[in-house]
Amino acid sequence: MKYSALRIFTEALGGNKGWKPVWREPEPKARYDVVIIGGGGHGLSTAYYLAKEFGITNVAVLEKGWLGSGNIGRNTTIIRSNYLLPGNEPFYELSMKLWEGLEQDFNYNAMVSQRGIINLFHSDSQRDAYVRRGNAMLMAGADAELLDTEGVRRLCPFLDFDNARFPIRGGLQQKRGGTARHDAVAWGYARGADSRGVDLIQNCEVTGFDIANGVCKGVVTSRGKIAANKVAVCVAGSSSRVMAAAGMRLPIESHVLQAFVSEGLKPVIPGVITFGAGHFYISQSDKGGLVFGGDIDGYNTYAQRGNLPVVEDVCEGGMAIMPMIGRARLLRMWGGVMDMSMDGSPFIDRTHIDGLYFNGGWCYGGFKATPASGYCYAHLIARDHPHPVATELRLDRFKTGRMIDEKGAGAQPNLH
Repeated sequence: MKYSALRIFTEALGGNKGWKPVWREPEPKARYDVVIIGGGGHGLSTAYYLAKEFGITNVAVLEKGWLGSGNIGRNTTIIRSNYLLPGNEPFYELSMKLWEGLEQDFNYNAMVSQRGIINLFHSDSQRDAYVRRGNAMLMAGADAELLDTEGVRRLCPFLDFDNARFPIRGGLQQKRGGTARHDAVAWGYARGADSRGVDLIQNCEVTGFDIANGVCKGVVTSRGKIAANKVAVCVAGSSSRVMAAAGMRLPIESHVLQAFVSEGLKPVIPGVITFGAGHFYISQSDKGGLVFGGDIDGYNTYAQRGNLPVVEDVCEGGMAIMPMIGRARLLRMWGGVMDMSMDGSPFIDRTHIDGLYFNGGWCYGGFKATPASGYCYAHLIARDHPHPVATELRLDRFKTGRMIDEKGAGAQPNLH
C-alpha cells in the first residue's frame, strides 16, 4: 500500500477502513540466506538495503521484544554529520545524504526536519578546534559555517551570552542537520523491508549460535533453531552479551544514556543547540516539548533507566546556557543502553568466525548513523568487503593501533 495525500483523503471518506497492517507477522522459516539479530534501526535498515540494493530477500530480522523497542525509540532524534576524523566524517555524510531522501525512498513520513545544528564554543582554543572540524567537514563534502557571537545571537537571542563562566563566543553551524522522528524511522524501514519479502520476527530471542569448525551455520532462538548462510549481529547495548555466546569478547562497555522531554512550550528553539563547555544538547519537538540529554551514567548496566546525579548534571548544563528553561516542568525521561566503544567510534566488520558479522559500538552516534549503518552493513554482508566509507570501522583496530579517537566520546572520555 502506497501512502499519499490522496490516499489519506480517500480513506477518511471511507471511514479509514481500508488501511492494511504495516508489516506481516510471519512464522520463522527453517533456513534463510541472512539472519539479522536485532530489530532496531540498524537491523531494520540493513534488511531494507539488503533487499532493495542487493536483491537479497530471503532474510529474517529477529527481535527479542517488539520492533523498535531499543535505542531507536530511546534517543533525542538528532541527525548530523559534523564529525572531524576521516574514519568517521565521510560515513556520517553518507548517512546525512540518505536522510535527505529517506522519506521518498521508503514512502513513509519519518518527519525529517533539517532545522540546523549549532555547536557553541566558549574560548579561543575551542574556536580553533571548530575551525579545524569545519574544514574537515567541507573537505568531506558536508556543509559547515563558523558563526561569531552576533551570528549566534541572531539565531538564538535567548542564550546567556555573557555567562561569567561560559561566555558564548560563537558556534559551528551545520544547516543540513536537524531531527527525525525516531520510531517512525524504524517503522518505515520495517515496512520497506517487509514489502520486499523480509521476515520480521518479533518475540524471538537469540540464545546461542550454531558454530562448527569456525563457521557460523545459524542461531538458536526461543522459537527453535534457524539455519543461515550468514548471521549479522546489531544489538547495541546487548552486543557484549550476544557475542559472548559466540565466544567473543568485544572492546565495548554498556552504559545507560538518559534523555528528557519537558512539557509543551511555544516554539522557541529553532534547531539543535549543543553546549560546548559541557555535554548538553537540546531541540524542540513538533509538540512543543524540549528534548534534551547529556552524558552517560558513570557505571555499567543493562537497565533502561538512569540515576539522579546525571539528571542534575544535564539540567545544570541547560541552565548554564539558557536559564529561561529553569521553570519548565520535566514531563518524562528514559534511558537507552549504549554500546560504548573504547575510542568513541563504531564497528562494521566481519568476525574471525566465517559467516558471522558484527555491527556495534555506536556510542552517542547510533541514531544519526541509521541509514549509512544499514547501507554499509548490507554492502559488507552481500559482498564480503567493506563499503568505501566504512573501511576503518574494523574490530581489530585496537590491535593494529588504528583507533578513530573522535573527541573522546567513548566509554572513558577522561582517558582519551
